[in-house]
Amino acid sequence: MTIHDISGIALASQRARVLKRLGRGDAVFRAVTKASAIGVLIVLGAIFASLVMGAALAFQTFGLDFFVTESWNPVTDKFGARAPIVGTLVTSFIAMLIAVPIGLGAAIFLTELCPPILRRPIGIAIELLAGVPSIIYGIWGLFIFAPFLQEHVQPALISVFGNVPILSSLFAGPPYGIGVLTASLILAIMVLPFITAVSRDVFETVPVLLKESAFGIGCTTWEVIRSVVIPYTSVGLLGGVMLGLGRALGETMAVTFVIGNAHRLSTSLLAPGTTISATIANEFTEATGDLYTSSLIALGLILFIITFIVLALARLLLMRLERSAGS
Repeated sequence: MTIHDISGIALASQRARVLKRLGRGDAVFRAVTKASAIGVLIVLGAIFASLVMGAALAFQTFGLDFFVTESWNPVTDKFGARAPIVGTLVTSFIAMLIAVPIGLGAAIFLTELCPPILRRPIGIAIELLAGVPSIIYGIWGLFIFAPFLQEHVQPALISVFGNVPILSSLFAGPPYGIGVLTASLILAIMVLPFITAVSRDVFETVPVLLKESAFGIGCTTWEVIRSVVIPYTSVGLLGGVMLGLGRALGETMAVTFVIGNAHRLSTSLLAPGTTISATIANEFTEATGDLYTSSLIALGLILFIITFIVLALARLLLMRLERSAGS
């Protein structure tokens, strides 16, 4: 056996040891990542199971009437989730109706129209809004924003829409300041930075060549945004909107401060109302009986299911958009 053969055997042995070590590292990495994914599913399943067990007494007592009953009376142990469910959906819908166009407009301005010297300061200021604690929004809404609405905005809405069909019922009643509309506006302010930041980031992924080509054939800035930028980033935009919607559905403290916490339904947006998260935050420490506690846990289960359904539908829509874009 020559020296060349010996060196070849040694090199092959060293290569085998390196490959074996890399294979062990790969196996460990695969096991750790798999365990992390399974752990997330286990935690999610444990949360769902605990909510189901905690809410079992309420559903056994009230059945499906729990979803459609408006009464919420701890004294007589009569509980219904209709008012919190409707309040949660209405405030989130109005918040997204306000925040989505403003957020998209701000993102378009930052990426397409804003002077470079202002782009970074404005972007940082918008992102800083996302870091403000929700209780700060609540305090500001209760002591500053709600009185402003009570004195200036709500009386104007009542007088302007007082004789308009449908709108007269939406803006009827005395100007309390706090109420469903105030909570919706606070939610819109809170989700606005999330929508703006995500939209700005996805707008920046549009290749410059596509926009320059559109400008080259005579398109205006609006036509480029409508026909190139928004279609190219539709999947990312929907993801940002869903992120904001998830924040709006589960927001607690800010809404609790300004919504009025009244367990009744009203056609007027100016009237006090409640949401699922606000009801739980207000009453969980005061729940003395098993049925009372179970009813609050049932509200948490309903919010869990609503959020899961919304995010699942958003995921299905994203998959459809991705398939249509690929085809």
